[in-house]
Amino acid sequence: MWPEWLRSPTASPSRVHPRSKSFSCSSFKDIPSILKEPESEPRSPKSPSVFHRVRISTSVLRSWANKNSIPSSNPSFRPPHKGIIIFFTSLRVVRKTYEDCRTVRSILRAYRVPIDERDLSMDSKFLDELQGIMGCNAQNLTLPKVFIGGRHIGGAEEIKRLNESGDLKHIINKLQLVGPTFCDQCVGIRFVLCEECNGSHKIYVEKCGFRTCKSCNINGLIMCPSCCPVLR
Repeated sequence: MWPEWLRSPTASPSRVHPRSKSFSCSSFKDIPSILKEPESEPRSPKSPSVFHRVRISTSVLRSWANKNSIPSSNPSFRPPHKGIIIFFTSLRVVRKTYEDCRTVRSILRAYRVPIDERDLSMDSKFLDELQGIMGCNAQNLTLPKVFIGGRHIGGAEEIKRLNESGDLKHIINKLQLVGPTFCDQCVGIRFVLCEECNGSHKIYVEKCGFRTCKSCNINGLIMCPSCCPVLR
């Protein structure tokens, strides 16, 4: 009656696979017992679960991050220089910081003694050095910072207060500093242009092309050869 291609194939008895005798269909009431995990023996403390290991590692990482986020001061560290060191900036981005740095430099220069002035805007190595001394990151640093005789004196407010009370003069006189206070070569800037790259921080080589100058900083400057022996 029906075409051959519309007839549903009928399996012959020989092709029917017998059902496995071990298969048993469970009713809905047996589902909770099937889903229930078999009771296992309690694990020994030496083999903690995966979730326990993840929880421990997370707590360790959090404690390590909190420890590193808090600046650790190192009061025992002292700069090797036994004279007067001032870390400041000549940039006028923040007016108050610039005014404080200029005021402190004027107060210290009035004593006519050699001063190691380290401008962070001229050389980034001064910033790394100051961070190592103070034990904090750049965001928590305030300028200027003054060190006298290897001891941290403070910033603008401390220098103003010591200068008004006369204690600053007493501290500086005890050091008995002797040396030139002004350099004719750098005119007090403490830096000069690099002679190898002429301040470009790049040197041209015929075989390699342009390469970075290793004699100067990123600004193409080097410490003044006239001031450097006196300051260091």
